[in-house]
Amino acid sequence: MHRLTSRVCVVGGGPAGFYTAQNLLKLHQTVRVDILEKLPVPYGLVRYGVAPDHPEVKNVENTFAKVANHNRCRFLGNVHVGQHVSVQTLRSLYNAVIFAYGAEKDKKLGIEGEHHRDVISALDFVGWYNGFPDQINFQPNLHGSTAVILGHGNVALDVARILMSSPEALAHTDITDYALERLRNSTLKRLYLVGRRGPLQVSFTVKELREMTKLSGCRPVLNPADFQLVRERLPEIARPRKRLIELMCKTAFSPDTSRNDVEKEWHLRFFNTPRRIIINSEGNLEGVEFEVNQLDKSGKAIGTGDLVFVPCSLVIRSIGYHSVSIDSEIPFDNVKGIIPNDQGRVGKGFYCSGWVKTGPVGVIASTMTNAMETAKALVEDLEGGLLEKRESDQDLVDVLEGRVISFQDWEKIDRAEIDEGRRTGKLREKIVSVEKMMDIALNTDL
Repeated sequence: MHRLTSRVCVVGGGPAGFYTAQNLLKLHQTVRVDILEKLPVPYGLVRYGVAPDHPEVKNVENTFAKVANHNRCRFLGNVHVGQHVSVQTLRSLYNAVIFAYGAEKDKKLGIEGEHHRDVISALDFVGWYNGFPDQINFQPNLHGSTAVILGHGNVALDVARILMSSPEALAHTDITDYALERLRNSTLKRLYLVGRRGPLQVSFTVKELREMTKLSGCRPVLNPADFQLVRERLPEIARPRKRLIELMCKTAFSPDTSRNDVEKEWHLRFFNTPRRIIINSEGNLEGVEFEVNQLDKSGKAIGTGDLVFVPCSLVIRSIGYHSVSIDSEIPFDNVKGIIPNDQGRVGKGFYCSGWVKTGPVGVIASTMTNAMETAKALVEDLEGGLLEKRESDQDLVDVLEGRVISFQDWEKIDRAEIDEGRRTGKLREKIVSVEKMMDIALNTDL
């Protein structure tokens, strides 16, 4: 039998948080859900991680808005768990707390020269062009001729596409004005996408690769030698992976000769592990020294001892992400960067969902499946009487006594961004200052 007082708190206002809340509301007819987000604005990686030239991916915001406007759900922005409120306080106010705050740190290479100012993370770069408040003062060096991106995932291709795209092609999107201006002044003409393993092991998908092969004014360069054996194995490769390999083979063996005179080019390189970032005597980045690899029978990259050097003025690290612990009393696996769990159960009324549960794997569809599993586990525990009663009947909004941002407050920010975008011919002009977001959200005249 449902208990009318059951309340659940979701920490994190990104896709995992919203999908988990959506499933809880569907599976339980009386539970009330609060979604907490440390920024005044919702949607997490949908807002700050999706490339500006992929607006269709952001359509999921319409689904999330319906969740936030559900009569048993609240979005509470500007609530930073660990600063504004402790996890222990949340546990006293709710029957259960779900951690769904994602993976906010990038993995490091651990090599010489990595801490140079021109060795940057894809996480910071993506946050910069998408207007994430922590990255608005970021200034990537786009004044050289060559950049190297380390990694063969979709994020690496997103970064490559933004760097190699014509600024005019991005001008109508919701890319930040300061990023667009810096891209207009970029002198980068050549880009290397480098991975440790081979064509069969890349993590990017065919859609993202196809976009790269069709970039206006930019020529793809793939070495046919990398695909000789791969082409022979095509019949045994299952779809949709086969489509991806076929596209790489086609691009390598049948290059578009009409692009031979274009100014820009991007290279896809395999079997290279970065060993050193070379810094010259004047303190400037000169390039990357790689060790050539070969794959063992299990597909693991094994160094051969042979070294190659790629000159460049910018290195972008895109080798993965990990979550961080936000409370010392909550178990955390620092090696895997996740909260240890059993189908989302952490114990003592705590649960987790999304990348903090699984690590940064999968896409939106897998996030949905992941969220459903956690929601089912929580509802089973709730209906089985396994969750303790709340220690307090207080409301979190009253406890905080601060400027909590509701979903209706966010909608003021949303309207302001869209209106400003219309004035400049863009989808929206993101507000990048938290202070300005707060001013608009709390303006009672809007």
